[in-house]
This record gives sequence, structure tokens and C-alpha cells, in this order.
Amino acid sequence: MKKSILIACSLFMVASAAFAQKGVEDGSRYGHGEDSVRAVLASVRYSDAYKLKNYAEAYNDWLILFNEAPLFYGKTSNLYSQGVTMLKNLLKKEKDEAKKAEYYEMLLKAYDQRMKYYGNNKKYPTTYLQGMRALDMLTFKNDMSTKKEASQLLAASLTGDAQTIQGAFPAKYIEVVVDLFKAKEVTAEDVVKVYLASSDAVKAIEGTLKDDNEKQQLADTKSQVESRFAASGAADTETIVGIFGPQLEANKANLDWLKLINRLLAKTDDGSETDLYYATSENMHAIEPAAGSARGLAKMYMKRNDLEKSVQYYTQAIELGENDEDKSLYYLELSAVYLSSEKYANAKAAAYNSIKLREGWGDPYLMLGRIYAAGTKLVGTEDWEKRAGYWVAVDKFAKAKAVDSNERIQKQAAELIKQYSQYFPNKEDLFMHGVNVGQSYTVGGFIGETTTVRAH
Repeated sequence: MKKSILIACSLFMVASAAFAQKGVEDGSRYGHGEDSVRAVLASVRYSDAYKLKNYAEAYNDWLILFNEAPLFYGKTSNLYSQGVTMLKNLLKKEKDEAKKAEYYEMLLKAYDQRMKYYGNNKKYPTTYLQGMRALDMLTFKNDMSTKKEASQLLAASLTGDAQTIQGAFPAKYIEVVVDLFKAKEVTAEDVVKVYLASSDAVKAIEGTLKDDNEKQQLADTKSQVESRFAASGAADTETIVGIFGPQLEANKANLDWLKLINRLLAKTDDGSETDLYYATSENMHAIEPAAGSARGLAKMYMKRNDLEKSVQYYTQAIELGENDEDKSLYYLELSAVYLSSEKYANAKAAAYNSIKLREGWGDPYLMLGRIYAAGTKLVGTEDWEKRAGYWVAVDKFAKAKAVDSNERIQKQAAELIKQYSQYFPNKEDLFMHGVNVGQSYTVGGFIGETTTVRAH
């Protein structure tokens, strides 16, 4: 403290006493004459109190510097960054409402004055300060007027260089605008536009990050932005289709746009059933063909009962598949598509291809059994011949149990064996046609497999 006073006295001796003028009046750091001495002495007291975190004691001397010597620290903006820290601390602890209001106003003024004098700082430019001002405003006030002002500041904050955009800015921006939407202060289209701006900001930040922890934090931010939008009530199918449907033709080759709209629609209750969702999915796949997207399209068209297109995309998925296990799954699902359209021979072929690619998997055998059970009506002419297909169907269900110990497979296979065994021909019919229980028998038609005769 003695050292600080000696420094202050030295500055006092240097200062001209011929006139007094504040730094804020002439643009100097300290001012002149008595005013410069007042600023220097205030800075000494303020600095000592601030270092000791005696913020209530530091506040009045900080005000002298703020009002009279706004450039006291020269090229550094410490007066304002420290002032924000101090005022936030005072706000959190203050009980008196009038005093809290004073601190809050000074907090905002600290940001405004820093933007005025230091807004061209490369690391902490005006756009960064606008975002931080908005965050602090919302921390201490949550009324509609504050939210409106904060939303404008946050919008401005996202226009800065990606290096200066904090992840909290886009997350808070969408949160605030959703609140405004629920209060009927903005439209659903406004919310969508804010979501787009926030998503673009997250993507811009992502391109600047190298640290894994920062990347994870940004991933959390991205999730917040998307979940808040999805839960906003503005993200309904009608709004999204109405806004973006007319833009599809111009964006067919814009992968980022396609992915965004596709993701938006996927989050709504019925968005994945719209023409726009199908169109964005197909265009995405055309730009970036992959087994996963082909399978997704195949499943989509299966839901629409467009079996031809479903088969087309499952075929692509199989061609693009990176390993036998994935291809086996795609063949199994393709088999189900063929079964639903009663193309039993194709369904059988796909199921057998699935079996070839993955050993010890019971599901393809269950599928074969279902195919035979469904298609046995096409076999032979006599009733008992048509029922013969159930022998082979049950054989496949039993095979599923034998190759796959999975509890689900075991349970399903047992139920199917019990269900279809009751459809076997009866002994009288078999006897009348010279067929004996236990003999070998080849079922004809598309089934074309040899089995053992059994009776119900």
C-alpha cells in the first residue's frame, strides 16, 4: 500500500496543476491537473481493493475511472473486463433492489463503453462483446423486454469471425427466440430462421476447433440447439415444408441444405412421410451414395408400399455394403420386401443369400419358414400337397433354433413351429394318396426342397 501511495504521489508531482481536465473530455488516459491526480489516486485504491476482491470497496473508485478516465489502462480493456467481474459479483450478493438496479445498469454501461473504446480488438471485438452482454443481461433479468434486446445482440454476435463466437451464443439465441415465439412476439418462420443462423454458427465454430474437449462441448451445444428447436412448437411439418419446399429445386446439389431439412423433418411427428423428406433423402444419396442411406431410402419406400423402389435401394445397399454382416442384413430385409409382394421365389433367393453371408444367424431361417408357409398355397393341386409346404416351413424354424441360441430366436421359432404344425395334412389324406408318415418327400414349386412327411 505504501508503494502504491508513493507512485501516486510521484504522478501527482508530474501532473500539471495549471488546469483540470478529465481524460474523458480530452481523450487522454488520465486527464490533466487535479483531475488526473484524482484518477491516479482512484486507480491505486481501486486496484488494491480489486486484488483483494473487496468489490464493494472497489466500486466507487472504479466509477471515477469509468466516468473520468475511460482509457486509463491504455491499450488494455482491463477496466471493463474487471468491472464486469466486479459488478456481476456485486449483483449476485446484493439484496437491496435499488442497488441491484444500479449495478445492473452499470454492468450494461461497462459493456457499451468497452465496445466504444475497444470494440476493434481482434480477439474480443464488438460482436463478441454483444454476445457476452446478452448472456449477462439474461442472467440477471428475464423479462420479455430483456429477451427482445438480448435476441438482437445475440443475432449480431453470430455475424462475427468464427474464432470469436462462443458456443453459448447460438444455444442461448435459439432458447430466447423460442421463448419469444411462445409469447407470440415472433413467428414460427422467425424461429426457423434463428435455428438456421444458430446451426450455421455452430458449424463455423466447428471448423476452428482442434481440441477434443472443445469439440465435445460444441457437440453438446449443437444438440441443445436442435432439441430446443424441435421442442419449440415452431418446428412442425407444415411450417418446414411451407418454408423450404419451394427452395428444393435450387438446393438439390447443396448437401448441407439437404441434410439440414432432412434432419428437421425427421424430428417432427409426420415429417418423414412428406414428399420433401423423400426428395431430400434421394438427393443426399445421389451426392453421397452410401449403404446406410440406400437402406434408409429402401425402408422409406417400403413404408409407402412402393416395393419397386424399395427393391432398387436395397440392391444399392447390398452393392455399397462394406462387410458381409451388413449385406446379410440388407438381403434379409430385401427378402421381406419380396415376401410382402408375394414374390416368393425372389424372397427365397434373398433369404438364402443372407444365410450365406452370416453363419449362426437364425433370422434368415425364420424368414425362409415364413416364405414357405405363405407360398405353399401355390404348390401342387390337392389340398394335402398345398399343406406339404408347412413341413419345410417348420424345418426352417427348427433350423433357426439349432443354429442360433439367442433367446428371442428360440422363443419365436418355438411359437412358429407350434403354430404351423397344426396345418400339416392329416393321416387319412396322406393314406388315401399313398403317402406314409416318416418317408422322404420333395415339395415342388418354388420351394423345391426335400423334407420328411408328418401328420397333424
